[in-house]
Amino acid sequence: PLLLGQATAQIRRRAILPTMTTWLIGITLALLAVSFAADRERTLKAFQISLRRFLKVAPPFLFMLVLIAVFIVLVPESLLISLLGRENPWKGLTAAIPLGTVSAMPGFIAYPLCGILLSRGAAYMVLSGFSASLMMVGFVTFPLERRYLGWKLALARNIASLLLAFVVAIATGLFFGEIP
Repeated sequence: PLLLGQATAQIRRRAILPTMTTWLIGITLALLAVSFAADRERTLKAFQISLRRFLKVAPPFLFMLVLIAVFIVLVPESLLISLLGRENPWKGLTAAIPLGTVSAMPGFIAYPLCGILLSRGAAYMVLSGFSASLMMVGFVTFPLERRYLGWKLALARNIASLLLAFVVAIATGLFFGEIP
């Protein structure tokens, strides 16, 4: 059976993704034109608001991308593959989940990072565990959660999220055939 990664590579070779992106951009522009024709002022106001928000988000986003790029350049690929690679996904998972729990980065940074690591040879199972623990387990936000939820509930939520991150990672490993 074809693995998802192999199917994705075949899709890219056939140039379906650029066509899909072109369609999405076209649909967005068409809907923007409809909105502009319906109410020019509201559309311009919404565009200005979205541009301001984008410009507010852009500097930290670019900063994180630069940090990730520097990390990828400085850390040898052989080390990345030995830690996160497909030969021993359990070893990578035991490194990725704790790293995800103590990291504080938004999804729009984490997901491109996972894409880069995937292209460098990281296992799907490892990336799944990293991103799930990053999004669900709040080691950094625990003091705030403790204040609002109470100590017991905040701890229970984080432990349950950590266990769920392991379950998601194992399910991903089984799905992609990384676990025999």
